[in-house]
Order: sequence, then C-alpha cells, then structure tokens
Amino acid sequence: MNRTVIKTIALGAFVLGAWQAQSQDTKAPYPSMAPLDRYMIADRNAEIALARTAAPPSISRDAKVMVLGSHGYETAVEGKNGFVCMVERAWMNPFDSPEFWNPKNRSPICLNPPAARTVLPITLMRTKLLLAGKSKEEVKESIRAAYERKELPALEAGAMSYMMSKDAYLTDAGGHNLAHLMFYTPVMDSAAWGANLVDSSNQVSVRFPGSPLLLLPMFKGNPEPIDVFMMATGMWSDGTAAPAM
Repeated sequence: MNRTVIKTIALGAFVLGAWQAQSQDTKAPYPSMAPLDRYMIADRNAEIALARTAAPPSISRDAKVMVLGSHGYETAVEGKNGFVCMVERAWMNPFDSPEFWNPKNRSPICLNPPAARTVLPITLMRTKLLLAGKSKEEVKESIRAAYERKELPALEAGAMSYMMSKDAYLTDAGGHNLAHLMFYTPVMDSAAWGANLVDSSNQVSVRFPGSPLLLLPMFKGNPEPIDVFMMATGMWSDGTAAPAM
C-alpha cells in the first residue's frame, strides 16, 4: 500500500489528523474548543451546497440536509429519499484525536437511510452536548448511558455513508482529502473484513497488504458500540477521478 497516500487519507463520519511531534505546542495543536463562530459557516446556502457534495447528485439532490446551528444541527432542507447530508466537524473524530477541536475541519457526509436512523443520532447527540459545554468525558458517559437506556438506537444492518466531496477539509495533513465510502458494523475483529488498522494519529498498521479496506478508530466501543470500515472510491461525487489507494 502506498504510504504517501495512506498519510493523506481523510477518515469520514469523523477524520483523523496526522501531526509531527516537534514541540509541546505542536503536540497539542488544538488543546480545547475554539470560539463557536470558527466552526460555523456563515452562508447557510453554502453549507447546504457543501453538504450535498458528499454524494453523487443522483443521491444528494433528494436528501435531507442539516446545517450546524449554535446549539446543534438543524434541518435546512427536507428530503424525500431517506438520505441525510450534512457537514460534520472535527469533533466526530475519536475523542483522543489531536485534531478533535480543529476548527478548519469541514467533512461533508451523506448517510443512507439505515445510517440516518441509527448513526446520525450519535452525531446529533455528540454535537449538542459539546456545544453545550460538556467535557469529552461527560459526553462519552452520556452516550454510554443513552445506549444502556436504549435512548440511542441499535445499529441497523446496511448502514453506510458517502464521503466523496472534493471540497472537504478533513485533516491538516498535506493532501487533506480522499473520496471514500464508510460501512458501519457492530464491534468486531478487523480480520473479519481483511482490513488494515488506523489509530487516532493516522498511523496505519498493515495487517493485510494490498487490502483496500481500513478499520477506522472512531467509535470502536469508546463508547459507541460500532466499528467503521472505509474504502476509497477513486472517484469524486461529481464523477471525476480521485486519488485512490
């Protein structure tokens, strides 16, 4: 697998930042949440348009679109095909990602109907709690408790999402984008899919040379009982060729 490409992989629902350990400052480039306005997109129509770039127009044009408000995501456009498109922010990274609070992150994603019903609620809850000022540990505990009380739905079979936008900003790493699909499963051994492993600093452990699949570190039972597998598409949502592994 081409390591140059691997280092530039943008990793989805939730995207990993590659970084160099040079000084104490660079080890923690985003130690806390920035002012809220740095995460916002001032032009609501621009956010809607960016969200739709996550998937081919045949999917995104009839999707529901949500945009980030001051207290969480809000419906901007009602859909009719069951898909939901939105622009995720960096806090959908693993909680220990060095880019968890990166205000530059803009991650367009379109979730299919099963994912909209059972994965989207995680995004909405995590965002709402963080914008309310809750700490990472408080958010993790709230999500864990919500699953125990069955306030968050169990993962539905067939859940997946599109992240094929050429206009995304997924990480501060050099080539900060990759057109890809994400597949959601119960927590499992990555060997079941022949997938290579990625950690929260974007380092890849190649267990299966030549495999196009990666198991991402978002969720993985910490606390959400979900695994996310990623595969590059080699094509942007507009149909033009994209870099691939």
